[in-house]
Amino acid sequence: MKTEIKSKRIQSVINELKDQYMETDSNCRPWIIGFSGGKDSTVLLMLTWIAMQELREEGKSLKRRVYVVCNDTMVENPIIEEYVSNVLLKIGEAAHAQAMPVQVVTTTPQIEDTFWYCVIGKGYPVPNNSFRFCTEKMKIKPTSKFITDQVVSDGEAIVLVGTRLTESQQRERSIRRHEIKGHRLSKHPLNPNTYTYAPIKELMLEEVWWIINTIPSPWGFDNKILFNIYLDASADDYECPTVVTDKSHKSCGQSRFGCWICTVVKEDKSMSSLVKKGVEWMKPLLEYRNRLVENRNISELRCSTRRNGQTAIDETGHNLGNYTMDYRITMLRDLLRTQKKVQESHSSVRLITSQELIAIQVIWFRDGNFTTTVNDIYNEVYGYNIPNMEIGLQERLMLEKSCHSPQHFRLIQELLALQKSKILLMRKIGLQNDIEDRLDTFIKEQEQA
Repeated sequence: MKTEIKSKRIQSVINELKDQYMETDSNCRPWIIGFSGGKDSTVLLMLTWIAMQELREEGKSLKRRVYVVCNDTMVENPIIEEYVSNVLLKIGEAAHAQAMPVQVVTTTPQIEDTFWYCVIGKGYPVPNNSFRFCTEKMKIKPTSKFITDQVVSDGEAIVLVGTRLTESQQRERSIRRHEIKGHRLSKHPLNPNTYTYAPIKELMLEEVWWIINTIPSPWGFDNKILFNIYLDASADDYECPTVVTDKSHKSCGQSRFGCWICTVVKEDKSMSSLVKKGVEWMKPLLEYRNRLVENRNISELRCSTRRNGQTAIDETGHNLGNYTMDYRITMLRDLLRTQKKVQESHSSVRLITSQELIAIQVIWFRDGNFTTTVNDIYNEVYGYNIPNMEIGLQERLMLEKSCHSPQHFRLIQELLALQKSKILLMRKIGLQNDIEDRLDTFIKEQEQA
């Protein structure tokens, strides 16, 4: 059934979407919508869906595919994560029931780009305004890979973005800089053979909320849930970009629909507001996040060198390198305790995955830490083990027969753990050097003994 739209301005956006959808393409370039679950991406998808419904009612064939791409950073605010998961499920079900050419795609960062692997595993300082690895690694890179793969498959693709001129002066400058007068599509500045299209750029904030609160969701979800989430968070921010259409979009730190662990802002107003309004179970998350911010620049918790060996000490003697191994161990123990505390009331919440834990153990081995293992910490907090890189029984029996001293047994265990680690990581460069470094260290230890 056709949705009745009383606003002429909003109907004009729908009419433009219809016209652009039916634009003659040699290969019917697919549309890609970056969907965060926030107000703007929700409105963009709603109007696109309604436009397609109207075209079908007019007897038009819906040949162009629409990909709804949602990026999961793996550290999403649990409330938002649950909401977006439910919305995506409804979108997928509705697309199937209505025979709409809409496909839901979820992207995630590679294991070596996740927040916890970078911070707890490799010892990266948590992001701030001058060092912000998170948006690029966790949001932009996974979605860009999907876009690139889609372009390779279809030749070209069109990315629909939910940016609006009234969001901020920076957004307006970005849109104006790349738009071509008289053309709806703009050449994507970063992805070749990709174009961008901003259908809702002229809409005002009031119109966005009018759409959410007045027009029924085409996929049958209750938009009041989204409105109430914004109401509870009560901050005038916007979500981090999933699809970058300009280099300035990489700057992100005022995110409501973003990471619960975001340390770019001094204070997470949205999570604080949720806690104040009765979402008490999120308090341990907020406290953990605040501890990361407070400890970021403590010299004793940082190394005097970076991971590449470059000296990182300022003129006052303050260490500026990656986090020390002791602090990385402390962070993991604290994170698992926080997770256990949250799971007392919300058992489904997982702050870190088993794959990340194993990958962290791998990088700790490669950094020369064979004393306190990830499994030790997990067992300490939960009272049972996780799958790890332990050597099997048969290997241990063979080693015990072959080795003439406990030191040699331990050394071979460590070298085997390093060698096994390569099956987990995408980037294996440096493994031979790691093994040689471990042998050199062992020889020096024996000489000193």
